[in-house]
Amino acid sequence: MTTEIAVLVWGCVLGLVHILAAGRAKTQQYGVGWNMGARDEALPPPAPVVGRLERAQANFFETFPIVVAAVLIDAAANLFDRWTAIGAIVWLVARLVYLPLYAFGVRIVRTMVWLVSFVGIIMLLWPALIGLLFGR
Repeated sequence: MTTEIAVLVWGCVLGLVHILAAGRAKTQQYGVGWNMGARDEALPPPAPVVGRLERAQANFFETFPIVVAAVLIDAAANLFDRWTAIGAIVWLVARLVYLPLYAFGVRIVRTMVWLVSFVGIIMLLWPALIGLLFGR
């Protein structure tokens, strides 16, 4: 298994962690009855940590499909190299660091970590973009 594909597997696990963390925090605030019910009732505003975990989850699921697509494009076009592997690892490590930073409300560092994850995505897309632009 290539590094890039392994990162997709771990990215799926991280996605599940996001879902579970946000769900657990909401259940702590609103109760097990809310969680097991139809969730039709209006809720009070989420506690700060609940809101942060929900936003971190949404942010993860905004970028994860792009990473999946980039890895699959690179795989289909046989573009994996040292830089795509590094890009995949950079993205995953940054996303691992991002979740607790967001949960604890760390502002500036969280944004810098997000930018690092974005660089990882660019590293994954770069070979395909070069191929499109220059016919390689």
